[in-house]
Amino acid sequence: MADYVAFLRAINLGATRKFDKAAIVAATEGARFTGVATHINTGNVRVTTRLRSRERVRDVLEAAYLADRGFAVPVAVLTPEELRQAVVDGHALAATMPEGWDGRAYASLMRDEPTPEGVAALEACSTEDELAVVRGRVAHLMVRGYGTSRMTNVAVERQLGVSTNRALTVLEQVVTKWC
Repeated sequence: MADYVAFLRAINLGATRKFDKAAIVAATEGARFTGVATHINTGNVRVTTRLRSRERVRDVLEAAYLADRGFAVPVAVLTPEELRQAVVDGHALAATMPEGWDGRAYASLMRDEPTPEGVAALEACSTEDELAVVRGRVAHLMVRGYGTSRMTNVAVERQLGVSTNRALTVLEQVVTKWC
């Protein structure tokens, strides 16, 4: 059996994309995953499965969520090891920001493996006080204000494809809770 952490994209936005924690657990268990748990109501889901392929886990979850909700729910799947490394990397990158930097650290978790060209294009958007660095399937964003920054999940998706964004503090909570 293998453990994975799935991050759901674009749920609980507006009136038509509702997917509460209880419904997520029910749909996930209905797809034959065990050890299902959620963290806050933004689509962070731990699963245990016999499936060994991240892509297969993602595909089964996406099909289950589409069947349950009637709308597509893209999913980024990471192993506990990848998630722990993402938190370590996020802290290391935040520590490289200029003295007096008062921004925040975010991570965009990618559904699919990024291309080298996309990685280069996203990282080229960095400035002296906003940074984008890709490590594996995680794009780390160091920004002053998420709503006013050029470094957002929209920028990540433009270069790297479907992803979902979490504050580094949320990833820390998930790691503490499940990894």
